Amino acid sequence: MNHDNGSTNHDGKHAPHWKKHICRTEHVPIQVQDDRTGMDIETLKRAFLDNLYYIQAKDKGWATAHDFFMALSYTVRDRLLHRWLKTVEQTYFQKDVKVVCYLSAEYLIGPQLSKNLTNVGMYEQARQVVRESAGLDLYDLLEQEDEPGLGNGGLGRLAACFLDSLSTLEIPAIGYGIRYEYGIFQQTIRNGTQVEVPDRWLRFGNPWEIPRPDYTVEVKFGGHTEAYTDERGRYQVRWIPQKTILGTPYDIPMVGYNTNTVNTLRLWSAKASEDFNLQIFNSGDFANAVADKVYSENITKVLYPNDNNYQGRELRLMQEYFFVSCSLQDIIRTYLRSHNNFDQFPNKCAIQINDTHPAIGIAELMRLLLDVHQLGWDEAWDITQKAFGFTNHTLLPEALERWPISVFGRLLPRHLEIIFEINQRFLDGVRSQFPGDDGKLSRLSLIEEGAEKQVRMAHLACVGSHAINGVAALHTELVKNNLFPDFYQVFPQKFSNKTNGVTPRRWMLIANPKLALLITEKIGKGWIKNLEELKQLEAFVEDEDFRNRWQQIKQDNKQDLAEYILQTTGIHVDANSLFDIQVKRLHEYKRQHLNLLRVITFYNYIKQNPNADVVPRTAIFAGKAAPGYAMAKLIIQLINSVGNVVNNDPDIGDRLKVVFLPNYNVSVAERIYPSADLSEQISTAGKEASGTSNMKFAMNGALTIGTLDGANIEIRDRVGHENFFLFGMNTAEVLQKKAQGYHPWDYYNSNPQLKQAIDQIASGYFSKGDSNLFKPLVESLKNRDDYMLFADYQSYIECQQRVDEAYRDRDTWWRKSILNSARTGYFSSDRTICEYARDIWQVQPIPITLEDEQEENAAIQLKAPLSKL
Repeated sequence: MNHDNGSTNHDGKHAPHWKKHICRTEHVPIQVQDDRTGMDIETLKRAFLDNLYYIQAKDKGWATAHDFFMALSYTVRDRLLHRWLKTVEQTYFQKDVKVVCYLSAEYLIGPQLSKNLTNVGMYEQARQVVRESAGLDLYDLLEQEDEPGLGNGGLGRLAACFLDSLSTLEIPAIGYGIRYEYGIFQQTIRNGTQVEVPDRWLRFGNPWEIPRPDYTVEVKFGGHTEAYTDERGRYQVRWIPQKTILGTPYDIPMVGYNTNTVNTLRLWSAKASEDFNLQIFNSGDFANAVADKVYSENITKVLYPNDNNYQGRELRLMQEYFFVSCSLQDIIRTYLRSHNNFDQFPNKCAIQINDTHPAIGIAELMRLLLDVHQLGWDEAWDITQKAFGFTNHTLLPEALERWPISVFGRLLPRHLEIIFEINQRFLDGVRSQFPGDDGKLSRLSLIEEGAEKQVRMAHLACVGSHAINGVAALHTELVKNNLFPDFYQVFPQKFSNKTNGVTPRRWMLIANPKLALLITEKIGKGWIKNLEELKQLEAFVEDEDFRNRWQQIKQDNKQDLAEYILQTTGIHVDANSLFDIQVKRLHEYKRQHLNLLRVITFYNYIKQNPNADVVPRTAIFAGKAAPGYAMAKLIIQLINSVGNVVNNDPDIGDRLKVVFLPNYNVSVAERIYPSADLSEQISTAGKEASGTSNMKFAMNGALTIGTLDGANIEIRDRVGHENFFLFGMNTAEVLQKKAQGYHPWDYYNSNPQLKQAIDQIASGYFSKGDSNLFKPLVESLKNRDDYMLFADYQSYIECQQRVDEAYRDRDTWWRKSILNSARTGYFSSDRTICEYARDIWQVQPIPITLEDEQEENAAIQLKAPLSKL
C-alpha cells in the first residue's frame, strides 16, 4: 500500500494526510503563564510532561501512546476549567439566568480531543508540543481516544450537535444523560454477519469527566404508597420504596467554538446505597453479599438493553426513570440555591424532552413538587406544563413508548397514581370541550386499553408540555395531522416545527479540513459560526480554477477513504469511481435493501453486457442493527454476501464494488462524509422524521438521491430541484396505495429486472447455494413489503440512470456539488437552536468575559500539507 501521503501510528493504522494538517483556529493566548492556564509553547510543554509524570505516573521512556494522549487531554482540560467555572458558577449562578436543561437518553458526542483543540484554538500549539516533547505526530494521539458510544444513531448525534451549538451561541445550558459503562456495542463482521462486542470505552478512564459525588441523589423503585393528612389537614401521599439507588453525576465540559462559554454535560451513574451486606458476607454467602450492588449498578451498565424480553423492558424503564429523577432533583437543587419558593421555576428552567425516553419526567416533577416540596396540585401542574417542552422524533407507532401497567406500577407505584390523576383531569376537560365524543376520549387517554392496559408516554409528554415540536416541515405536519391529530385539535398552540441541523464545526471544520481551508480562503472564516455565509460560494461556481480545486479536494478525500476501506475490509476500490454512500442505522424503513436491489440490478446488467460503457460505482454501506432486530441484521448479512460475489467476479472488476464498513461511529463518519459523491436518502416517504446524514453529506458537496421524506424536502428546495435526484412516491401516494390495497406480487411479476434480483437472493446465488438463509427477507418483501420497495424500485432504477448521466459531465457535476454545499446554511444546528431559544425556551445568550482576557483574533491557518516524509 502506498503511504506517501500519510504516516503510521503506533497501532500500525494508516493516518490520512488530511488528519495531519487539520484546519484549526488560532487564538491569541491569555497571558497568564501558569502551568494550568498558560498558552505559550514552553508552558504547554511543561504542563504536558508534568501531567504525564504526575497523573499517568510515567516518564517518556515508559509511556505508551495512550499515556501521551491522556497527558495531552488533561493539559487541554486544565485550560477549560477556568472558563467552565466562570461560565457555570460565576456567571449563570450569580446572575440567576434561565438555563436550558436538555434531557436525552443518548449522546453521541464523538472524540473530544480534536473538538476541544479546535474550539479553543490550540490545535497547532498542541501539534508542536507533542512533536517537540515526545517526538510524536498529534494524529497518533488523536487515534488513541476511545469514543463514547452513548447513543444508537441520529438521536444521540443530534443531541451532541445541539450541545455544541448551545455553547457556541453562548446560551446557558446543561445536558443530562446516562453514563453507560458500556456504550453501544462494537460491531464486528464475522462471515458476513453482525456480531456485537461490548464497548468498553471506560476501560482506560475518561480524561474529560469530573466526578461530582457531592451531588449524589437517591432514586427510589418499587414498594407502595401511603396516604396521610399533614398537620394542615391536607391530603398527602408518601412513597415507601422497596429499593433505593444512588445516582452520582460525572461532568464533561462542552466548550463553544471561539467563545469562552463552557456548558456542562452531566451523566449519571448508578451506585448501590450499600456496597455489600457485611452480615451476609461474614456468613460466607459472598455472592448474595454483593447482589444489591450488582443489581443497582446494572441500571447504567449498558446502553439500552435488549427490550424484546420482559427483563430488558423493565431495565430500560428503570434506566429512563433513573436518569430523569437524578436530573430533576439536580435541577431543583440548583434552583433552590437562589430561590425560596417555586414561583420563578419555569422562568429559570427550560426542560426539553428529547423524544419519549425522558417523558416520565413530567410525572416525576409532579411527584417532587407534590410529595417532597408540598405544593398543591394546580400550582405543581402549572409549573410542570410551563417548564417542559417535548420534541417528537418518530412517526413509527411502534417507536412511541408504551409501558404495561403491571410493569409500570410495580416499579413506579406513585407515578402511576399521578398519571391516573393527570389523565382523569385532562379527560374531564376534553369531555367539556367535546361532549359525547367517546372515541376522542379513548384516542387521547394516557392509558391505552386492551388485553393489558399500557401507559402511553408520548401522550403524557403532549399533555404535560407547553410546546410540542417536530423536526422537519413534513414531519411536523404528519405529527399534527396523522400521529397526534386529536392533541392538535385540543392544543393547536403547542405545535411548531424545528427542522434539525448539524454542527459545521464537527462535520466540516474537523471532518473536511481541506474544504474548510478552501472555503475560508474565498469567503473568510465567518461561515464557521454563521453557515448562511456559504451562499457566497455561489459567486465561484463559474470559476474554473475553484471548481478544479474543489474536485481535487473531493478526490483526495476519496483516496483517503479508499485506503481506509482496504485497511479495514481488505477490499480494493477505485477512488475514481462514483462513491455512492448510505450510512445510517439499519432499519427496514430506511431501505438499505432497496439500494442493494439496485446494486444487484447493475451487477446483472454488466454480466449481460460485458462491453457496456458504464459509470464505475463503489456502493458503500455502514450502520449498526439493534441486537434484537433480526431483519436488520439479515440485511447486513445480505449486503456482505452480495459484496462477496460482486467483488470477486472477474467479469466485473472495478466497475462495481460493494463495501460494508464495520463499527460505524462518529470517527468513521468523519472519514465518510467528505468522500461521498452521492448521498442515499431513500426511506419510504412519510417514515423518516428528519434525517441528519442528508445534511452532513450535502454540506460536504455530495449530491442527494432521495424521496420526498423528512428534511429531504427542505434540502431539495434550498439546493435547487435540478441539483437533487428525486424518485419514488410521496407521502400522500404511499398512503393512497396502502388504502387501495398494496400487492407487491404485482410488481414482482411485472418487472423482469426486479424479479431476477429477488429470485437470485431466494435461490442462494449470493449465499453459496443456501436458499433458506435469506428466505425471511424474501418472503417479507413478496408478501407484505411494508416499506414498499417494489413500488419504488423502477423509479429508483431510472433515477440512478440519471445520476450516471450527470456524473459523466464532471464539470456540471462539480457545479452542482458546490451549490449543494453553498445552499445548506439553513441546516446548521446553530439555526435550529436559535429557533428553540426564541420560540420554546425564551432564553437569551449570556456572553462570558474573562477578567484577564485580551482581544481574541481567531483565524484559520492556511498552511501547506505536512508530511513525515
